[in-house]
Amino acid sequence: MSVDDYLRSVRERDWEELESGTLRLAMVGLGWWTREQAIPAVEASRFCETTALVSSSGDRAAELAAELPNAETAMTYDEFADGEATEAYDAVYICTPNARHLTHARTAAEHGKAILCEKPMEATVERAEALVDAAADVPLMVAYRMQTDPQVRRMRELVEDGAVGDPVAVHGHMSQQLLDVVSGDPDQWRLDPELAGYGATVMDLGIYPLNTARFVLDADPVSVTAQMHSEDEAFRDVPDQYATFTLRFDDGTYAACTSSQHGHLSGHLRVVGTEGELLLEHTFLGQATQRLVYRTLEGREAVIDDGRRDLFGDEMTEEFDYFADRVLRGEPLGPDGEHGLVDMRALAAIYEAAETGEEVSVQ
Repeated sequence: MSVDDYLRSVRERDWEELESGTLRLAMVGLGWWTREQAIPAVEASRFCETTALVSSSGDRAAELAAELPNAETAMTYDEFADGEATEAYDAVYICTPNARHLTHARTAAEHGKAILCEKPMEATVERAEALVDAAADVPLMVAYRMQTDPQVRRMRELVEDGAVGDPVAVHGHMSQQLLDVVSGDPDQWRLDPELAGYGATVMDLGIYPLNTARFVLDADPVSVTAQMHSEDEAFRDVPDQYATFTLRFDDGTYAACTSSQHGHLSGHLRVVGTEGELLLEHTFLGQATQRLVYRTLEGREAVIDDGRRDLFGDEMTEEFDYFADRVLRGEPLGPDGEHGLVDMRALAAIYEAAETGEEVSVQ
């Protein structure tokens, strides 16, 4: 198969084995991402449906449940913790502030439910480790939606097949205007260290090029360096309105990443090898059109625009259906909790490196 033909196959689900079945989901946390991205993605999926909604406000959960065809159960967090209506769902999707993931994961595990937990897995390494321990007896997947994106999966396969030779460097970037795109309230949880964790930008955005590079290279970081700073009053409590960090991977590849919560909506991932390069752009933030470009030393170029215009929705639908495929068949899934812990340790090291000005090992 030529590279052009290979790239054109990006819409095929290389992981799908389930022929039929439905995984009933409880949505835990009803913020803008759950309402505007996750629930519509589930509605578009083949193997999932939303049957329960869990929120700090029972009225909010009930109002949203009334709009959904299969959501017959609405609960508060306390009712969820008390085990109300456990027969109404098979698995939970946790999309709350980072520092509240552990509490809800413990509840789900106590009820014997599979868990799809948003990234980053928790606010600190220690809390993430406690989450993995709590979920030891149930399926746990961390919601890195880029790992089920067809173009990202093709990047990984091309690198594995030697299409760019030996990987040498990765360049990654992600930025947005947080106060415009997410919420104009400077008191939001992403700017609160008690809820967000080590910071606002690398925890929320920088983790995308970090984890996607790991996945594409099939490698893990062993050490990091970093610089970051905050200028505006809204970012007074977090260290990383702007951030840059480097990673040294265990396969010898280096990565340079930048991210900001106060920049133009932008994202890309470039893998440079000894014999070519791969560029995914625009990516991470649901921008249309996302293109995968392959270039060789001889100047040959292959480009694929797979026609998707709702990248958030498509990526989330792929993620939910993959999760359902694995859970319903009782098969191992990934990225699992141990995979997520590597990122948490890398994030902690990045913030330590920025504070100390030294290279820090990823422990």
